[in-house]
Amino acid sequence: MQIIRSLLAAAAVTLLLAAPALAQTVTVNGVKYEDATDLRGAKLQLNGAGTRYRGPFKVYTAGLYLTKKAGTPDEVLAVPGAKRVSITMLRDIDSAELGKLFARSIEDNMDKAAFSKLIPGVMRMSQVFSDCKKLSAGESFNIDWVPGAGTVITVSNPKCPQNIEPFKEPEFYSALLRIWVGPSPADWKLKDALLGKPA
Repeated sequence: MQIIRSLLAAAAVTLLLAAPALAQTVTVNGVKYEDATDLRGAKLQLNGAGTRYRGPFKVYTAGLYLTKKAGTPDEVLAVPGAKRVSITMLRDIDSAELGKLFARSIEDNMDKAAFSKLIPGVMRMSQVFSDCKKLSAGESFNIDWVPGAGTVITVSNPKCPQNIEPFKEPEFYSALLRIWVGPSPADWKLKDALLGKPA
């Protein structure tokens, strides 16, 4: 009987220890990022999350999800399989302006020849954000890499374009990732946070 009680107690302790790990979240400026997520059947884990500042202002939070942990930009780009950048706005912003900033950041992190090949995709992405008109605090969007489909952008604002045609080129998603983890990132502290480095 004593052995059974000991085994039950050990099982209960194991379950208690495992429970927080199963439901673990990271909170960044009030925005919760789950430790793991599912993207069309692919299991992704949170690599890091942080806040994009512009001057003293908090613009948005971002979380990077990968199939396995990566600590450098090259590792992030090389990780195989599905990927996700999840962004939640912390302030109202003209979404057309955000699209232009993304386009500029892509250009800042690539050589001209490579960027010129992606101009059609960059212009289409800018148009998607332009069509939204405005993104409000609390609204979010995901930028996903789905193997076999391409880059899929999903915006929570119902006024934004829905069922956006995927961007097929793998290079386009890598270019988007460089906005945050490239040599000239949008925000250096955010870059470190997405790479899982302690603040």
